[in-house]
Amino acid sequence: MLDNAPFLSHKHGGLTIEGYSRAAVQSYWRIPELKLGFDLGAQPWDFMGTPNWFITHTHLDHVAALPVYIARRRMMKMEPPTVYLPDEMIEDVRRLLLIMQRLDRGRQVCNLVGVKPGQEIELSREHVVTVFETTHTIPSVGYLVWDRRSKLKEEYHGLPGEQIRDLRLSGVQVTREIRTPILAYTGDTSPAGLDGYPPTFEAKVLITEMSFIRAKHRREKIHKFGHMHLDDFVERADRFKNELIVCAHYSTRYNAPEVRRVVDAKLPASLRERVLVWI
Repeated sequence: MLDNAPFLSHKHGGLTIEGYSRAAVQSYWRIPELKLGFDLGAQPWDFMGTPNWFITHTHLDHVAALPVYIARRRMMKMEPPTVYLPDEMIEDVRRLLLIMQRLDRGRQVCNLVGVKPGQEIELSREHVVTVFETTHTIPSVGYLVWDRRSKLKEEYHGLPGEQIRDLRLSGVQVTREIRTPILAYTGDTSPAGLDGYPPTFEAKVLITEMSFIRAKHRREKIHKFGHMHLDDFVERADRFKNELIVCAHYSTRYNAPEVRRVVDAKLPASLRERVLVWI
C-alpha cells in the first residue's frame, strides 16, 4: 500500500467515512459503500477505485487532484469516472483537462456533469443524490444522499399477493417511495448553506466545515468569505438532528489540541457527543 496522501477513517451506521480536510491545504473524502467521493484536493492511491466524484467548488484545495485521479484510472485501465461539479464551472474545467492532456500527453477521459441546486442524480437503485445551494466566494453546491425504498401503499395492505400482482400488471401504482437522508456534504459554506436546505440537519451523517473557532475571529467576515465559526454551531444546537456531525476544514492557524479543547468547552453536551472533530 502506498503512503502518498493522509486520510482518517471512521465507521458509522454501515458507512465508512474516509478523508482529510484542512482549509487552504486539501479536502478529499470518500464513502466506499456508496461508491462515491467528495472533492479532490488530493487523491490518495486508495481512492482511485471510487468511480463517482462530487465536486462542491473549484478552489484548488478542493479540485487540484482531478487530472491526477483521471490519469491514474486511465493508466490502470479502469473505466472513465463520472465527475459532478457546479454547472457554471463545467467549461473551464473541461478546458483545464484539455491543457493537462497536452502537457501530460495522456488522454483525460471522464464524464463531466454540470449540476445545479434542486437537481437529482440517480446514483443507484437504492440511492439518489440531491444538489443544494451553498454560499461561498465562487459558485458552490452541496450534496445529499438519500436512501430510497418502495413501500406498499396502505390501501393495499392485507390484499393477497396475487391480487397485488394483478393490480401492478394492470398499471396501478401500488407502492410509494420512502426516502431517508443518510449523508450530507456541504464543502465550504457560510451557515446559509445549512439553513437554506433543512434536510442537512436531518441526515444521519453530516460532513461539514468549521473553519474558525476563536472568539476573536469576527463572524461577519468569516461568513462573507463563505465559511463557518464554532459559534454558528452553538446557535443551531437544537436544529441538528444528525446522528453524527463530522466537522473539518479547520484553519491552519490552529493546532489539533487547541481545536479539540475549544470545541469541547463550547459545544453543549447534547451536541458535543455527536460531533467528530476531524483534524
